[in-house]
Amino acid sequence: MLVTALNRIQTPAAVVDRARMQRNIERMQLRMNDLGVKFRPHVKTAKSIEVARAQRAAGSRGVTVSTLAEAEYFFADGVTDILYAVGISPSKLPRALDLIRRGCALKIITDNRESAQAIAKFGREAATRFEVLIEIDTDGHRSGVQPEQQELLRVAHALHDGGMRLAGVLTHAGSSYGCDSPEQLVSMAEQERAGCVLAAERLRAAGLPCAEVSVGSTPTALSAERLEGVTEVRAGVYVFFDLVMCNVGVCTADDIALSVLTTVTGHQSEKGWAIVDAGWMAMSRDHGTQSQKKDYGYGQVCSADGTVIPGYVMSSANQEHGVLAYQPQMDPDIARRFPIDTQLRILPNHACATAAQFSEYCVIDEDGCLATWERLRGW
Repeated sequence: MLVTALNRIQTPAAVVDRARMQRNIERMQLRMNDLGVKFRPHVKTAKSIEVARAQRAAGSRGVTVSTLAEAEYFFADGVTDILYAVGISPSKLPRALDLIRRGCALKIITDNRESAQAIAKFGREAATRFEVLIEIDTDGHRSGVQPEQQELLRVAHALHDGGMRLAGVLTHAGSSYGCDSPEQLVSMAEQERAGCVLAAERLRAAGLPCAEVSVGSTPTALSAERLEGVTEVRAGVYVFFDLVMCNVGVCTADDIALSVLTTVTGHQSEKGWAIVDAGWMAMSRDHGTQSQKKDYGYGQVCSADGTVIPGYVMSSANQEHGVLAYQPQMDPDIARRFPIDTQLRILPNHACATAAQFSEYCVIDEDGCLATWERLRGW
């Protein structure tokens, strides 16, 4: 019944397996409940109201966003507790102010004095007390103030003394994506926790407020053994999972809820290729598995019902053409194996990047029912 229903879909299409998604949501929420912390999902992966509603129904509180467009989108659906977890530029403060004045409890972040001073100046002029978290660098992966640096206190004073509400500290251990063993994941989760808690303790010791201690990534959230001192956890890609997360070791291919439905359009049998109508415009150019223990090219090939076909990957891609091949050797019978007009599903390297190629999801249930869910695009 499922395959028959998929035959009605024009390809390429982003397909969400609803049962898998729901299991992923419940797994994460139960983990956070067991660890005794609030869970604030990052909605940047799915960017879908229906997905966020499923997360709320499971017990999450508030959302994390990566764009102000996301904040506006989810606020329009009644979500008021929103954390904009990208360092804000002063030019975006009027847009943030508009959300706050309309009733959104928007929190923003910064990691430097210049931005902190700009936030405070704009806030005073607008008679608004922005709620701000300081981003902490706990792994040298991206942005943030290191917890031991004196700059942490300088940024905090610029906000607090400038009349803003210093809400707390926040970190994201993005380097956890480079882990591939349980021991590494547990260690990274503790490094993330300890660094952010240290930053909070330094602020409090200096007489500054620090109510929130926010940490999180999908790998560390699922691997943390203790979260003392943490008030909330954030994670996003867990809702769909992907091949990068498979290589990290926090899921299996059977947990991946997002795939791209594609159709075989031709063959280059002498090369062992099947050609499909999903190229990098559908899969994205993300090659996140290239540096991991297993390289899936542009994605893992599955049958139309979502069953992994071992050894077959999208080995290369052009804008609207994908090339499927068997690894490590050539399959001379690929045309017989995947005839013209065969529908297949490709699991993505990075769910966030692949989802971003589409404006809607085709959502499938185990009984073959189909639904269409809108997906937000833009900034």
